[in-house]
Amino acid sequence: MMKPFNPENFLILIVDDLGRNLQTVGSMLDREGYLTTFALSGPQALARIPMAQPDLILLDLMMPQMDGIQVCQQIKTEPAWREIPIIILSASNDSEQLLQAFKSGAVDYITKPFNSLELLARVKTHLKLKDTRDQLKQALAELEVLATTDVLTGVANRRFLFTWAKQYFAQLDFQVPSLSVLMVDIDHFKDINDTHGHAMGDSTLRLVAQTIKQILRPEDCFGRFGGEEFVAFLPQTTILQAREIAENIRRTVGETALLVTGRAIHLTVSIGVANSQSTELTIEPALKRADDGLRQAKSQGRDRVVVDLAKSGAVKSSLFTCSIESKLNTKFIYFSFKDKSKREQR
Repeated sequence: MMKPFNPENFLILIVDDLGRNLQTVGSMLDREGYLTTFALSGPQALARIPMAQPDLILLDLMMPQMDGIQVCQQIKTEPAWREIPIIILSASNDSEQLLQAFKSGAVDYITKPFNSLELLARVKTHLKLKDTRDQLKQALAELEVLATTDVLTGVANRRFLFTWAKQYFAQLDFQVPSLSVLMVDIDHFKDINDTHGHAMGDSTLRLVAQTIKQILRPEDCFGRFGGEEFVAFLPQTTILQAREIAENIRRTVGETALLVTGRAIHLTVSIGVANSQSTELTIEPALKRADDGLRQAKSQGRDRVVVDLAKSGAVKSSLFTCSIESKLNTKFIYFSFKDKSKREQR
């Protein structure tokens, strides 16, 4: 829903080398409720813009040092300023100057002496257009976040994972990918849901997701693949480096437990690790190998990392399995369904 137009939400920069003109226009805008700021020259206006961040500029055409056309052209060269609407004010009716004003990026042109109602009407029109455009951009950005984010856990969703991978491979230009894949699955997740309810299952998903996210690097791509499965893409990471990261994830999750009505529910994960090859142009082969490793980790007893080394060239054996059974230094996350309180003991 679009917000109603309110002059108090907009700052207008008035640029004129004559103080009386600044006062006249400024008073007119102030009475309507607009916020105003001033500049007495082109260079002063250019220095004022990054600090004031105006929503609209009223720019006099004829000024010493820099005229309005030059100032307008300079403003439009800065990406952060290009969307600011500029209205040129001038006592000249010269058609060539009018054409130059529009070519330089001005959105409107008002001749002096101007009618106050006309000026206010044009100011409001261009501010409403800018405001509508800004709100639409924000709405589109929010929709994009919703479309690429898993609502429950707050991490990326399956769609974003594949989009990221597609873009990653598209920019490689046939170079060696050095991209490792982790497929992570929460062990015995169905038992948690069946025994303690879906609310506890949701809490488990959120806890594991945030635990993994904190371990990964900013450049890594991590998201929920589906159900209780998560995927991490690790760029410029060898298979052995990926194994260390996977072990860190497995160990950290294993040191975490959910405490429900005095009973600790220990969490563990199984992880399959694979590395993409230079001959592979998509993520699917590496993802398949990571999934195969995950299934083997499950079949071998869970709470372990299984690494596909057959394609990596690291060693001759096809699989490498790691498992640590220690449950020392457990972190507890406390839940109480009676008072809905939650506390964490580290």
